Amino acid sequence: MSGRLQGKRALVTGSTSNIGRAIAEAFSAEGAHVIVSGRSAERGGRVVDGIRARGGRADFVKADLDGSAEASYALAREATSVLGGGIEILVNNAGIYPGDSTVDTDEKTFDQVYAVNVKAPFFLTAAIAPAMVEAGGGAIINLGSWIARLGVPQGALYSSTKGAVETLTRSWAAEFGPRGVRVNAISPGVILEPASGAARAGEVMMNGTPAGGMGKPQAIAHAAVYLASEEAAFVHGIVLDVDGGRTTTAVIAG
Repeated sequence: MSGRLQGKRALVTGSTSNIGRAIAEAFSAEGAHVIVSGRSAERGGRVVDGIRARGGRADFVKADLDGSAEASYALAREATSVLGGGIEILVNNAGIYPGDSTVDTDEKTFDQVYAVNVKAPFFLTAAIAPAMVEAGGGAIINLGSWIARLGVPQGALYSSTKGAVETLTRSWAAEFGPRGVRVNAISPGVILEPASGAARAGEVMMNGTPAGGMGKPQAIAHAAVYLASEEAAFVHGIVLDVDGGRTTTAVIAG
């Protein structure tokens, strides 16, 4: 690694597994001090231990981002305290995915998914962005999804929350960009941690794409490092598709 984030202080939500974990590991490898955050202290501890074993700097802060403003503000306060200074990079990654159809989705599930996927990052950004502005700048990276761009017969609720996140990305870029805070998003394709055994259900959705299969979490982490670094200093308000070509080409399954 080249130290592109050397000395930076970063918070990655939902970073005890999969994409969030890969981003936290990549940030630390590039020199950042990373707050790993999630609901499981056991899993978070393993991520932190792994980062430290490789010579990186990381700490775990437990958080259940249930959508309440207080939960988001509490995470911002504790992460800032543990880091010993203001957060310079925020990755809004935490989210939940119910795959039910529209008619099988009850009101409680609807409210919960919007709370976790939209309200939580909204209020976390509200808590952190002003401090970034006061400190002279920062970078915020939101996680969208390819199914916010293409209609699929399952998961309409989740898709709509990711569409909201992409809209927030553009709005926040306009709101905070002129004051030094860059806001961008990454739209992953089907990304799953490697697993042995039978084929994964997500593989079917990537058949016929230019990439020809599912991506690995590290693909998203590489994109996040770029958007967090000075290399992306002139990049504002984009949604970077890292989806194996799923949304940009005609998919013809063989």
